[in-house]
Amino acid sequence: MNRRLFLALIPAALAAGCGFQLRRYDGLPFASLYLDPPGGSAVAQRLRTMLASDKSIRLTATAAEAAAVLKITREERVKSILTLTGGGRVSEYRLTLKISYAVVGKDGAELAAPENFELVRSMTYDDSLHLAKGAEEQLLYRDMDENAALRIVRRMQTLKPADTSQ
Repeated sequence: MNRRLFLALIPAALAAGCGFQLRRYDGLPFASLYLDPPGGSAVAQRLRTMLASDKSIRLTATAAEAAAVLKITREERVKSILTLTGGGRVSEYRLTLKISYAVVGKDGAELAAPENFELVRSMTYDDSLHLAKGAEEQLLYRDMDENAALRIVRRMQTLKPADTSQ
């Protein structure tokens, strides 16, 4: 029994000794933030949920109350045909989420240059599994929303605002 425990602890000790750490959320360099998304933005909903659990940042109701403003200028979902079968039926779709955003300070100064990025997933398709493939598509878009929100938060973590007292 002791030998098994010893053998199980060796990989853990090696991982800890090399400095390996899981990526974690360290908070934002702002005390308050205002989200300015387009209507019905799923990425903004993910951001609100993510930031609401952080006690070090306050989401404000207006831009005037916030130390920084996150402006999501574009959130576009595109579904295009990726491949067709020999009979002309769709066999794969490409799902794309296009995001554009910028972070500005209270005084209107740009804290982060506007950034555009795309997240792409491919999905096989079969006419006989229409409902299941619809659910898979929604799951893939939800995953892309989560990834986009995480990417935006990680980018904001690297910012160095002049005044974080707000």
